[in-house]
Amino acid sequence: MMSVLPNQKDYLLPSEQRHSRLTSMMLRGVAHSAKETFTLLLTRSPSSNTGLKFSSAWPDVANRSFLTHSNYTTDTKSREENKKTLENLYSLSVDITKIRRLKEWVLLQDVAYVKEIAGILQEMGADGTTVASIIERCPEAILHTPAEINTQRALWQLVCQNEKQLIKLIEQFPESFFTTEYQQNQKANILFFQELGLKNNIITRFLTSAPNIFYNPVEKNKNVIETLQRNYLNLGGSEANMKIWILKLLSQNPFILLNTSTAIQENLEFLQKNYFTDQEVLQLLSKLKGFIFQLNSTTMQKSMLFSKNIFKCSDQELKQLVLKCPALLYYPVTVLEERLEGLLKEGISIAQIRETPMVLELTTQIVQYRIKKLSALGYDIKSGNLESLNGTKKDFEVTYGKIQSKKERPIFNPVAPLHIED
Repeated sequence: MMSVLPNQKDYLLPSEQRHSRLTSMMLRGVAHSAKETFTLLLTRSPSSNTGLKFSSAWPDVANRSFLTHSNYTTDTKSREENKKTLENLYSLSVDITKIRRLKEWVLLQDVAYVKEIAGILQEMGADGTTVASIIERCPEAILHTPAEINTQRALWQLVCQNEKQLIKLIEQFPESFFTTEYQQNQKANILFFQELGLKNNIITRFLTSAPNIFYNPVEKNKNVIETLQRNYLNLGGSEANMKIWILKLLSQNPFILLNTSTAIQENLEFLQKNYFTDQEVLQLLSKLKGFIFQLNSTTMQKSMLFSKNIFKCSDQELKQLVLKCPALLYYPVTVLEERLEGLLKEGISIAQIRETPMVLELTTQIVQYRIKKLSALGYDIKSGNLESLNGTKKDFEVTYGKIQSKKERPIFNPVAPLHIED
């Protein structure tokens, strides 16, 4: 795991020689958590460039990632690294150069709980290598008091099967675990999600991959859930299926909770104003896994107008295309333009795309790769059906395999003479 470490003496050198370079690195480290959260959010959405909006929730969420160290100094020019902290880290075989690159400000603090935090992790079953890895990737862990970490440990144990599972989660997602500023909100939200009917394994996934939803006051999350339930019923959903629908929606996209009730209402009204029936709105909500609540009505309007002009269709025809391919709704015009241009360059016609609009859900690079593979089998995509390009990687591999086996299968001639040896 580790490279050859310098001598202990090297770790105790003052940091003046690194100041000009590390100041910018420190700032990047401060921004790391917010950037990572946003990146995760986008990669879980249908597109990484969808014109998503998070209403008033996102600025607040972004700022929260700075709170972890807002009480600590980040002035690397006037401070020296804490020698006791360095010695304790060195005794745990932590690669201190990684901390200096990532968040050197941690090493400048007067107080750190290196041995105590390491001891708690070891109590939970972490070996020395695991402890070192956790601290290297989340250095600010050593700035939390043992009481804070034990409280966090008890919180996560509410949904973890045992401490073996807990330490595995901490090893994989240390930053999520060591964000301790909102412990009251975290506990209230965990209990609320359990009462709602979410299974513990789903809640643990939320804690690690969408921790920001636990920082909200529980009343805010309850308000969003109530808004979703009310709209589900208003759109014709049944009381009997409502709980299943809500739980499935949350499991697929917990980031819905970062939106406001007002934003949810506005986007539903936008769809209804564009002649989607209540049943069709429910259909879109299911297909989009709730991401429609994170879209901007202006962006959606522009995307729909672009598609209408490209495909030269009526409002009703456009609606059917959107129901068939929600990508026409959630991708911004720039993405749709790029993908259409890529398809046209491959010799595919607008008529073909209109017949199979789901092909717009694929990036240009994926389309080019799949066309190249099919062409190698002699399949002419220009005159064929675009369905062969669609689907996930697994779907395409199945389609490709069928075309390949069909090409390799020998043709049986019923009138050909049979050669039978005597």
